[in-house]
Amino acid sequence: MQINSMAPRWKWKGAEAKALAEPISKSVSELQLSLAKTESSGSLSSCNVLLAVEPEQAELLDRCCFGRLVLSAEKAKKWIQLSFEEAFYLLYILKCIKLSLRGRCLENEVDTWMYMRSKRPNFPVFFKAYSHLRSKNWVLRSGLQYGVDFVAYRHHPSLVHSEYSVLVQSGDSDRLRVWSDVHCAVRLSGSVAKTLLTLHVSGNSNREDLNLPTCLENYRVEEQTISRWSPELSREDETTSPKPKVTNVSNLKTP
Repeated sequence: MQINSMAPRWKWKGAEAKALAEPISKSVSELQLSLAKTESSGSLSSCNVLLAVEPEQAELLDRCCFGRLVLSAEKAKKWIQLSFEEAFYLLYILKCIKLSLRGRCLENEVDTWMYMRSKRPNFPVFFKAYSHLRSKNWVLRSGLQYGVDFVAYRHHPSLVHSEYSVLVQSGDSDRLRVWSDVHCAVRLSGSVAKTLLTLHVSGNSNREDLNLPTCLENYRVEEQTISRWSPELSREDETTSPKPKVTNVSNLKTP
């Protein structure tokens, strides 16, 4: 299956050159080294994580698009609010932060995993989807205002508009099961100049396996983009209407 591909919409002249000169992967490596060196620690709450960092690290977190700055009068420390997906990515994938719960340091990743699962039973599926795109250097932000789970940017949101609105699906999900749901999701994404990207997360993990983060190895992610068909792109006279640029839906490229 093939569809039309939107070109990146850079926000200002020179933004593309700046993005090429400062790749997200390089910034993430710098962040990983900095946080690991200072043994940065965050506190778990019922729905997010509050991470205490130095001012320079707060700038790095912003460059990598992890979390959001919490305004504070304190100058020596900065506070960053992370989603569960962002915090566990820094803990489990990058291994550069520690987490605590009610003042008690969680000694291993399993304790954190179990806590996050207790607060959000679908956390394993959403984290697998998040880490799948994040590991390809896509920047993910909440897609709540667009009616989706995430929006995906190829670089920092200050440089480029998001290209994909992302919906996460699993085997027991009722999402996009009927045509009207698909139609609404595609129309909404198109109205804000985004392509709808669905991530189908599937695996053979049983209930006991879900108690360990190693269950993520049993999941696989299938990418699929969905867009509206435009009659104007299929006219008989191809000499007056150039062929659309197409991309394979099963291979979302790393920016």
